[in-house]
Amino acid sequence: MIYPPALRRRGAIYEQNHRTLRRDRYRQAFSTVLCGDRAAHEESRSQTLRFDTTVPALERMSEWLHRERVTHVVMESTGSYWVPVFNILEDRFTVVLANPEEVKNRKGHKTDRKDAKHLADLLRHDHIRPSYIPPRATRELRDLTRRRVQLMQDCTRERNRVQKLLEHANVKIAGVLSDVFGVSGQRMLVALLEGESTPDQIAELACGQAKRKIPQLTEALVGHRMTEHERFLIRSCLRHLACLEEELESLDVEIVRRMGMPPFQNAFALLQTLPGVGELSAAAILAETGTDVASFPTAEQMASWAGLCPGNRESAGIQKGSHTTHGNAYLRTALVQCSWCASRKQGSVFEARFKRLVKPLGPKRAIVAVAHHMLIIIYCMLRAGVSFRGAEGAPQQRRRQHRAHHHLRCLRRLGVAVRVLSDDLSGWAP
Repeated sequence: MIYPPALRRRGAIYEQNHRTLRRDRYRQAFSTVLCGDRAAHEESRSQTLRFDTTVPALERMSEWLHRERVTHVVMESTGSYWVPVFNILEDRFTVVLANPEEVKNRKGHKTDRKDAKHLADLLRHDHIRPSYIPPRATRELRDLTRRRVQLMQDCTRERNRVQKLLEHANVKIAGVLSDVFGVSGQRMLVALLEGESTPDQIAELACGQAKRKIPQLTEALVGHRMTEHERFLIRSCLRHLACLEEELESLDVEIVRRMGMPPFQNAFALLQTLPGVGELSAAAILAETGTDVASFPTAEQMASWAGLCPGNRESAGIQKGSHTTHGNAYLRTALVQCSWCASRKQGSVFEARFKRLVKPLGPKRAIVAVAHHMLIIIYCMLRAGVSFRGAEGAPQQRRRQHRAHHHLRCLRRLGVAVRVLSDDLSGWAP
């Protein structure tokens, strides 16, 4: 694809295009750069060159842009194909990353040159909202935390495969135990794989609260049809699961180690003062937002970027829905998980907010509202560099203030002169 002209006499636009050849052929990658040198109100004058996407070719492109006195470069965020180009250009130019959904050209006018010209025109008139690109240290941390999420999803898939195999073998302990991979479930699973114990002996391996379910466990195991085929598949799943858990442990150690290094040290400690936010949750949040939230002018804009605020869908004065917007799925998931924990913290502001909203909205919408509230607090904490001050008694304090204001109004209606002695309305004098 092609890259449009300059932003107020100083820009260039680059985009990478992967063209699929025939089904047996490889993908040929190339990039076309268009550089312009006119202001927004003047007729654009441009020059176009084509470069390969190898590192030497991209470095030649960077040198050419530098010779043309380019200061701003814009490209579409197409998958991860923009990253190699960004790695070459980020030290010498101001790179503007555009969301393809927001810079689409008219239908029926889709060519590389026309798209590039359209992007150039948007850039020259400052009509492109740049995507947030965190610093390199934050991007590396983001790779680790997102890798951790992917490994956890793989672990969940393997556990589901084991439960499916147990169902195929008529082993119904999943309907009795709350967690097949808890202590009791793992002991029973090992006994089933050995194949030498009776259902009564396997049920007796239950421990803790599961001992009360021994009769149900025995019934769930009687007459099972586990063969060597299922045992082989389950052992394979368990070996893979053990490997994934080992990788998760090493990944957790690396994430915590990086949290003790600049620039994450202070922000990492601040976030852990929030209810429901632990070490790994704080790392996941910082990996998405970064330690410097100056890229987001307001907390509301950060909430919109995270996909935690209601969307606007209104026409002719009619509100047609307010579903939350699409945003950063990793940040949204981390905040929702933290909000579930915080909503169970007795006396916290998050518990009070959840209880106030759960009846009219339902639990799922209420927890998204709590996550939105938590993100606003995180934004203020990171911006001001202060820790969470608790406010565990804030709901009760608000209720006391409301009652005090109500009684003061009643006294004034009765003609009693009231003078407030303190800001918290703890006393008054007629």
